[in-house]
Amino acid sequence: MTIQEKIRILLVRRGNMSEAELARRLGILPQNFGRKMKSGKLTNSDLKSIASILNCSVLFVDPVFKMNDTGEEI
Repeated sequence: MTIQEKIRILLVRRGNMSEAELARRLGILPQNFGRKMKSGKLTNSDLKSIASILNCSVLFVDPVFKMNDTGEEI
């Protein structure tokens, strides 16, 4: 599963948040975030920020997101 797929799963599980809303919360334009998602060029800093917004932690081995409240790994 790609990192983009994992992020999309998290968006659904965290209340069906759109990619555009996530981009706004990250402080970037939705178009720029869309380009990053399409290219897969998300930095570790991007992943940490996404995890924080979605109440997760991120493990950079795979990377894996772990939901802080449920412990579920995606």
